[in-house]
Amino acid sequence: MPDIRALQVHVLKAACSSCSVMELCLPIGMTSPEIERLDTLIVQRLKVKKGAALYRAGDELRSLYAVRIGSFKTSVLSIDGREQVTGFQIPGEMLGLDAISTDLHACNAVALEDSEVCPIHFAHLEKLAHELPSLQHSFNKILSREIVRDHDMLMMLGNMNSDERLAAFLLNLSQRLKTRGYSSTDFVLKMRREEIGSYLGLRLETICRGIAHLRDQALVEISGRDVKILDLEGLKQLIAGCHRPPAC
Repeated sequence: MPDIRALQVHVLKAACSSCSVMELCLPIGMTSPEIERLDTLIVQRLKVKKGAALYRAGDELRSLYAVRIGSFKTSVLSIDGREQVTGFQIPGEMLGLDAISTDLHACNAVALEDSEVCPIHFAHLEKLAHELPSLQHSFNKILSREIVRDHDMLMMLGNMNSDERLAAFLLNLSQRLKTRGYSSTDFVLKMRREEIGSYLGLRLETICRGIAHLRDQALVEISGRDVKILDLEGLKQLIAGCHRPPAC
């Protein structure tokens, strides 16, 4: 009878080197031997059920999390207890970066569907990054990407009207899915309309009107959570006043 523990170790050992989103995650630009060293930091995969929190605001920083399967939302609570969505993360993206400066998480991370993440112990990651310049470079790129997203979010909220915000959100999600090998024109929204509105700074009724406006312009069809983009170029032209679509 095969050793089950050995099989588990084998699967985990191949986590980075055979992962379908490897090129979007920490191993960017790393050689095979370097990726094998990174593999040693990922001792388990963590499954997170839909609606469950990976971590909550105030929790201590222990690990960063690479999304392998599924999707998450990050959010904070306002003084009056209302949720403010700050981002949506899909495979190949990192969670937990918010805790690096204070060693405490500043937001909640909740699974939008049954998901799986690769926990990377932060202290061990820092130590290995000192030994592998390529890993440090990849990590710096991830941090820079987060800064760019924050800048783009401010641009969106400050310069776009409601229809443009919705169009930019759909276009960005389309592009991110395409990068991961999925359809850029037919996909399912894992988040609720209320959550999209919170992220975009719009009321639910404004989101509903925006969907109707995009449909009337023959740009998209949205039925429930099913999205069909009819005119990608039209969406791009709608937000042409911005340098690029905002990152979500």
